[in-house]
Amino acid sequence: MTELGAVDWPPAPIRTERLVLRASEARDRATFIELLASPEVHTYLGGPRPRAKLERELPEVPEQWPGSFVVELDGAMIGQILLRRASERHRPAAAGKADLGYLFLPRAWGSGYATESCAAALAWLDGALPGEPVALATQSANVGSMRLAAKLGFAEVERFHAWNAEQWLGLRPPATPA
Repeated sequence: MTELGAVDWPPAPIRTERLVLRASEARDRATFIELLASPEVHTYLGGPRPRAKLERELPEVPEQWPGSFVVELDGAMIGQILLRRASERHRPAAAGKADLGYLFLPRAWGSGYATESCAAALAWLDGALPGEPVALATQSANVGSMRLAAKLGFAEVERFHAWNAEQWLGLRPPATPA
């Protein structure tokens, strides 16, 4: 995947009712390692990355690129929202579009934080890149992500087999100007 392109980065922190979306900082490194090494978080993402390798290779300030938001609750990182340009490796229906991804610590699951923060990130994208459609892919077995996609307005485009599982691809049409 590639960056979104010409967007002002980092934006001012985005505040929701309970959360703050912001650029990553050095204090987030340990949580990034926890997220990326978690078997629970990566159940539908091909498995966790080795913690020792992450400890060695992750930069002091991880994931510093346009479209990578840290999700913060009460001053602590609980997850990450990813908005990147879908590459040619993706299904043709997604190639070139913004692609939404997210990772949350298991202790943050089930409280609506993913819905709240993804909606805020999509609203930011609508302002930063008006008229941009957004793709979201997940394993169809990932019931939570399937529910989240529906809540966020993604409609199924196709299902396909990849990474030894059925995948679901949805698109969210561009926001209409007010």
